[in-house]
Amino acid sequence: MNKLLSKSFLWMFIGLLITFLTGYFVSTNENMLEAIFNSALYIVFAIVELVLVIFISARIHKLSPTAAKISFILYSFVSGLTFSSIFIYFNLSSLMLVFLISALVFGLFGLIGYFTKMDLSGLGTYLLMGLIAIVICAIIGIFINNSTFDLIITIIGLLIFMGFTAYDIQRIKEMSFTGLNEDVIAIYGALQLYLDFINIFLHLLELMGNNDN
Repeated sequence: MNKLLSKSFLWMFIGLLITFLTGYFVSTNENMLEAIFNSALYIVFAIVELVLVIFISARIHKLSPTAAKISFILYSFVSGLTFSSIFIYFNLSSLMLVFLISALVFGLFGLIGYFTKMDLSGLGTYLLMGLIAIVICAIIGIFINNSTFDLIITIIGLLIFMGFTAYDIQRIKEMSFTGLNEDVIAIYGALQLYLDFINIFLHLLELMGNNDN
């Protein structure tokens, strides 16, 4: 495995650790939960998450290694604040099982992306189009409130992020030859892999998770 990809995986792991530890800690504090979910703070945090993703992605070539790392750590922390609800809604044993399955699925498609001789660069456009379609369908699903429709969206969404995992692994692997700052590109790669893993986890959790209510 090349050095850039190794650094990306390391930072992805750090990001996931920050997110899950933050989420778990917040879930054990009733006052913090009430402050986040019974006010506009949740929306604020969600907007901050979106802004940070756009900021890192758009400015990645101009950020210093330190600024890139701080931005990624901040994103992981804010994500943990909004992520805390899953520790309330789902059984801890169910979360651990789905996390393990997510890691296996992520690893499998990561290996496909790393070892395949196929050029996956053209796949990115179709995956992005599929993602946009899923987001639109998910919004429609809120008003339809049909469990079968939601199930189909969840399965398709899962397949899309499996594809993104293979695509992003190959892309990061190839970025090691661009001559750009390795630490900064590693953070960019970590963000992409983090998003892939989190979305695989959330879609599998929706399909397989046992909730407390």
